[in-house]
Amino acid sequence: MASSSSFVPIVCVVGFHHARGPEIESWFGVEDGTDPAAANDWSFLPFMALSDGAHASTEDFSYFTLRRRATQYSPPTSVFGISCTRQMDASQLHNRPADVTRSTVQKAVVAIADSPQFFGQLREKLSMVTGAWFAQKDFTDVDVLKQFQESLSRNLQQTEDDQYLGISLRELIHEFKHQTLVLFKCCLLQPKMLFFGSRCERLCMVQFALISLIPGLLRRLEDCADPEFDSYERSLVTPTSLKSSDRNSLLTYMGLPLQLFGKGGMFGPYTPLQQLDVLADYGTKSYLVGSTNSLLLQQKDRYSDILVNLDEITISITSSSLRNALTLSAADRRWIDFLSTTVHDTWDEFNPARPRTMGYMGSEEFIRLQFEEYLLALLSTTKYQLYLQSHPPLPTIEGDPTTDFNPDFLVHWQRTSSFTLFNNHTDSHLFDIVDPRHPTAGNLSFEDIHRRVAMQIQTLHLDERLATSKEALNKHLATGHKKVSTAFSNLWADIETMREAQRKPTATTSTNGAPASISEDVTTNPKSPPRVDLTAAQASVQAAGQKAGAYISSWGAWASERRKGWAEGRASPSTNTSTSSENAGGEKSPGKLARWSSSASGKVSGGAKMKEEKGGDGIGRLDA
Repeated sequence: MASSSSFVPIVCVVGFHHARGPEIESWFGVEDGTDPAAANDWSFLPFMALSDGAHASTEDFSYFTLRRRATQYSPPTSVFGISCTRQMDASQLHNRPADVTRSTVQKAVVAIADSPQFFGQLREKLSMVTGAWFAQKDFTDVDVLKQFQESLSRNLQQTEDDQYLGISLRELIHEFKHQTLVLFKCCLLQPKMLFFGSRCERLCMVQFALISLIPGLLRRLEDCADPEFDSYERSLVTPTSLKSSDRNSLLTYMGLPLQLFGKGGMFGPYTPLQQLDVLADYGTKSYLVGSTNSLLLQQKDRYSDILVNLDEITISITSSSLRNALTLSAADRRWIDFLSTTVHDTWDEFNPARPRTMGYMGSEEFIRLQFEEYLLALLSTTKYQLYLQSHPPLPTIEGDPTTDFNPDFLVHWQRTSSFTLFNNHTDSHLFDIVDPRHPTAGNLSFEDIHRRVAMQIQTLHLDERLATSKEALNKHLATGHKKVSTAFSNLWADIETMREAQRKPTATTSTNGAPASISEDVTTNPKSPPRVDLTAAQASVQAAGQKAGAYISSWGAWASERRKGWAEGRASPSTNTSTSSENAGGEKSPGKLARWSSSASGKVSGGAKMKEEKGGDGIGRLDA
């Protein structure tokens, strides 16, 4: 926006009264007896200067837009305000006013200018002046504020280098990553965008960073404060010449800046609840506004098509058609992934505004030129698409370049007022100046699929949900393990109690009649089963072994005697005849019988008795 020489930056003080709420206390830089707030109907100015939640911080800043009425020198236009809010203990004041009844005093120093280009340097000066004024501990001494207002008109300069001071694109991409491109394309569609955040300054600066991605837009915001303003469109002239060596000439010839806040549009970095009626008005078709009041979150469907929550870094799109239009193509994902990776690789926690390498890659200028290249390619591709409706394809351009920008997005964009204004005031052959091709156009690859999956995981916060689910599962498993262990412990204790109850009568019986070894073993180890008496068992085994040994020995002796007898019979027939006759007579040899009896009786242990019976066959048998 061209600076209006008739408007001089002005300063005011807004205080919080315990009974009346926020109110303007004084003006600096205006004629005596005049009140700019009354003349321009700035009834919401006190609420814009003292944002909701400003009391929660030592220092906070608010950025807002105001409607300035027409004068005899200038048409109605937009002006821009920035406030610095501070508070201090009322007991520290040297001259405490009678109407100060609260323990703390809260005030805001407000500077109003005709362009937001100055806000970078203005913010730093405003912070120092407000801090110095509070350090005096005497709010009646306003000399420092007067000097501050006088310096504004002298020192503020419109320079290309300082217009982006305080706006950090690196922080925007670092926080939103691939969703930064979604926000950028969303602005082009001119929906009702609502930003929410608990910190007012961050809330406002994110919006300024977003619209600064459109080259030249910060200088042409004269219509953004009121949906009825359309001075930009009425004064726009179609460029007829191009100086290729002049960047500004090229941007103007390409139709930039795109006017996002023309007729029916509105921009309010901080919008208080008192201004909601303007948002709900029939004439308000689109807007980009911010709020620190969480009440709007409960009515997001009424006041927004897209809600951006800066505290949670989320984007909520309520319209399904808008959601499809804002889906990133493979080329889009490839492009923003390169940009976000570059910022991530050069990120410095201690100095977010500059790359860690202090080089060009990943710098503010690098990011801004990347978005400028993307936007120029989009404008050229759209013009080529319109050209193809009445002409055959050009041989120098392969395929349909619109697919890389998402055809649904192009359909929605061509319905907006900003596109209509662009198309009516630009040459139909812009694609001869800029190649109608996506900066990262190309065939779908495996990396594109992997990139899309990663972005979907990030968008849906699946990794965070999985971590939460895993933590909850581990917690439930630990609780279940503890319960099962407790149940088994209780069951084992009950079993031991029952066993102990059963052992008591057994122990009593064992004391009266059981061997001492068993009783002692049970008493010593109640959990183990009763053991047998090893001494008695060994004695029984030994007795059985002795009996078996005696039987086998006697049988061996008898068999040995029989073999000798048979051998003698073969050697002497007479002896055999005599022996046979003796056997036939049923008489035993006294000598042999004595020897056998002596051998058998010696082998029997413990007085075991043995006797021999003689059968009809003449063979002796032993019975134990």
